[in-house]
Amino acid sequence: MSTAPSRPAPGGSRTRPWTPDELERRLRETAAERYHHRHPFNLRMHEGLLSRAELRCWILNRFHYQRNIPIKDAIILAKLDSRELRRSWIRRIHDHDGRDGDGGAPGDAGGIERWLRLGEAAGLDRVLLLSGEGVLPAVRFAVDGYLNFCRLGSPLEAVASSLTELFAPDLMVTRIGAWERHYPWIEQEGLRYFQVRIQQGLRDADEALALVHRWTETRADQEKVLAAFALKCDVLWTLLDAVEHASLERTGTADDR
Repeated sequence: MSTAPSRPAPGGSRTRPWTPDELERRLRETAAERYHHRHPFNLRMHEGLLSRAELRCWILNRFHYQRNIPIKDAIILAKLDSRELRRSWIRRIHDHDGRDGDGGAPGDAGGIERWLRLGEAAGLDRVLLLSGEGVLPAVRFAVDGYLNFCRLGSPLEAVASSLTELFAPDLMVTRIGAWERHYPWIEQEGLRYFQVRIQQGLRDADEALALVHRWTETRADQEKVLAAFALKCDVLWTLLDAVEHASLERTGTADDR
């Protein structure tokens, strides 16, 4: 006589929280499938196959994302309930918006300024970048969606969405090498943004991951972390989808390379 399979007891293996190592393994698996290092546009970029027009299109549209990073971090900052956490997280805003030097000394210009210099090194006018003219509708939609996710989500979900920083430093290293080999027409000063973000990204990722581990008490919490991380991957992928589609519509000539 057959018997029905037994159901796991409440709190059993199907609902027990993963270990920190297991959660990180699942994050890495999600990144391997969905992080934008695999996107065809990024692959073409790193193989040296982009025209000047395509690269400029990416720089212009990616700037719309970059300029909203400190806004995203200000949203997260407002959700943090301790002085210590706010003092730590506010550094991210300074990293992008820059800081004035003490006593009249020159300060760090910040990541947004470095991205504007990247645009100039690639032949784009900073007035054009700052105007937002030419930003693709899908890019605006994706960035707005990300800001709203951080605004409406829990502190855990908002911080977890930033865990793409775990994988950004390796991408930056690849990008620097590819640009030096394949796009020598871009002035070296333009690569400064990527160079600085390697160490900043490592530091930011460690901080966010520590918070995620501290705040996750249940399997449901951990699943929210994975969902937030996957959503952020989708935001970055969607941005490249839009740029790739625009590039296909106006393919550059050989002289444009």
